[in-house]
Amino acid sequence: MSASIFSRLGRFTLVIAAAAGLSACGINTVPTAEENAKAKWADVESAYQRRAALIPNLVATAKGAAASETTILTNVTQARANATAINITTDDLSDPATFEKFQNAQNQLTQALGQLRSVVENYPTLQSQARFADLMSALASTEDRIDVSRTRYNQAVQEYNTTIRTFPAVIAAKVIYGAKPLIPFKAEAGAETAPTVDFGVPAAPAPAANDNAQPATPASTAAAQ
Repeated sequence: MSASIFSRLGRFTLVIAAAAGLSACGINTVPTAEENAKAKWADVESAYQRRAALIPNLVATAKGAAASETTILTNVTQARANATAINITTDDLSDPATFEKFQNAQNQLTQALGQLRSVVENYPTLQSQARFADLMSALASTEDRIDVSRTRYNQAVQEYNTTIRTFPAVIAAKVIYGAKPLIPFKAEAGAETAPTVDFGVPAAPAPAANDNAQPATPASTAAAQ
C-alpha cells in the first residue's frame, strides 16, 4: 500500500475522530435545544396575538350594554395597546430587562381582562348576547392556550439552560456558540388571587327637606333622647 493511501486514510480517520469529538462536546445538542425553545416561544407569541385580536371585538360589544363602565373598557384597550407595542425577538429571550417588560405588559392586560369579566357579571343583558358569549368563550380558550404554551416554553428553556451548563455540551456552548441562558416566564406576584373590581356604591341620597316641619325645641329633643 502506497504512502499516499496511508496519508488519505490518516486524514479520514482524523476527520471522523474530530467529528465524533465535536459531537461529544455538544456541537449539535446546544443548537437543537435552542431551536426547540425558540419554537415553543413562537407558540407563546401566537397565543398572545390571538388574544390581542379578540379584544377589540370584546370591547366594542361590551360598550353598548355597559356604557357606564367606560373606565374599565378604556383600561382594557390601553393595556392591549401597551402589550402589542412591545416587540420581542428570539434574540431578546436572553435579555432579562426586555423579557420582563414584555411579561409585565402582558400581565397588565390579563388584569384588565379580569376587570372586564367582573363587569360582565353585572350586566345580564351583555351575558345574554350570543356574539359576546362566543367572544368570551374564545378568550377563555385562548387563555388556556397561553398557559399551555408558556409552560412548554419554560420546559424547553429549562432543558436548554441545563444543556449549556452541563459537561460536555458546556464546551461547545461557551467556545463555539457563546450561549447565554434564556429567560423563563415567572408567575406574577399575587397571580393566585382573582382580580376584584370596586364599582363604588353611590351614597344614599339625603332625605328631602320638609318645609312644614317645625324646628325642634329643647324639650322635644330631650324627649327624643
